[in-house]
Amino acid sequence: MVRPAQVFEVLTRIAAHRVACLVLVAVATLLLLAAGARAQDGESTDAAAALAPTVEEPETQTENQADPLAALGSVFEDTPAWAWLVLFIGILGGLVAGKFVQGLLRRLAGRLRERGESARSVVFDALAGPASLALLTLGIKLGLYGLALPPELFAFAASVIKFLFILALGWFVYNFVDLIDIALTRHLEKSQSKLAAQLVPLIRKAFRIFVVIVFVLFIAQNVFGVNITAWIAGLGIAGLAISLASQDSIRNLFGSITVMLDKPFALGDRIVFAGTEGFVEEIGLRSTRIRTFAGHLVTMPNMRFIDGSVENVSKRSFIRRSLNVTITYDTPPEEVNRAVQIIKDILATEDMAAPFRIEERPPRVFFNDFNADSLNIAVSYWYFLDSAKGHDWWHYQAHAETFNTRLLTAFNEAGIDFAFPTQTLYLAGDANRELSVRMLPQADTP
Repeated sequence: MVRPAQVFEVLTRIAAHRVACLVLVAVATLLLLAAGARAQDGESTDAAAALAPTVEEPETQTENQADPLAALGSVFEDTPAWAWLVLFIGILGGLVAGKFVQGLLRRLAGRLRERGESARSVVFDALAGPASLALLTLGIKLGLYGLALPPELFAFAASVIKFLFILALGWFVYNFVDLIDIALTRHLEKSQSKLAAQLVPLIRKAFRIFVVIVFVLFIAQNVFGVNITAWIAGLGIAGLAISLASQDSIRNLFGSITVMLDKPFALGDRIVFAGTEGFVEEIGLRSTRIRTFAGHLVTMPNMRFIDGSVENVSKRSFIRRSLNVTITYDTPPEEVNRAVQIIKDILATEDMAAPFRIEERPPRVFFNDFNADSLNIAVSYWYFLDSAKGHDWWHYQAHAETFNTRLLTAFNEAGIDFAFPTQTLYLAGDANRELSVRMLPQADTP
């Protein structure tokens, strides 16, 4: 059972509500302004009548039109008492319903937030305030139907009601931008970039400014009947001047958005771009800083990433090594086959094959070419990177060193000679390469 004290407390809180006071003051002010506007129309009519002496109007009508409160006075005279009670009940009912719905939506948003459903909680939280204003406006609209308002005053009040409903809708859309903020934050958290913390608030403010401008123009044209064509033309000229003056900054901003959404690289990645190779040290709104292997810090404008090609070395899943093992031309065919098998055996050992994925990309070894000064054996294998196993760039270097050492040792033990660019001159007396030299007969000397 509801106690009278509780009802009195609720009414006291509603009476102290700032929104209610502002709305009541606004309604009273609008009524006074409408009455004054009507009186001004009456004065203009009197002036026109003065210019036409053939038209005569009663003295009492002229006095009423000159009175600024004449129209408002007629409202009070022609409106019954029960209509004012209905207006009060409508405003009070709108306030009570608005407060109830607002509190209900806020509680639902809090419960969803505790469950970790932040996106759904933002929707209910964004709807709480606008719903309260919409219900209050509905109560005022229902209460005004009982008043004996003149046509022009009733039309003006209808415009105000329409303005309040549109304002509630714009308020909801303005609050709804927080949902876009949450979506962008979740999408950018994976990149672990400082750009997310700098760019997300900028996007949120841009969306809210856009919403405010759109609703101001919409209300100006559809509620107050203002011709906004000149406004838009002026904004277009101003925007063109600003864009021409700061086109590089705008392009850098769009470059930052491209890096953020497309994510060609992240902080700490090793990249190659425009002839510069190094590690990404900082991603800003205007530029990206790259630390080269020589220790130099290169600042790259973000607008260059819009149409440039970025090679992200850190994102590769494997490293392909291709080398040519060259042996001398005088190596017999069976020794060449033995050399190919030695290389295959080295790559097949357990420790060497650990970074390989034999089923996907097995090592390839072929005696594939006759060079100008050597027999060529092509070797290719794929080293797959895996941070969990410690298979990184430096482990790849150690792996290549182990392969080279074992190959050199095995070839030396097998007596297989590595070739290097030389020119061979065959001479008589070489035990391995004997030459047949025919001596010309010498004539008998006298």
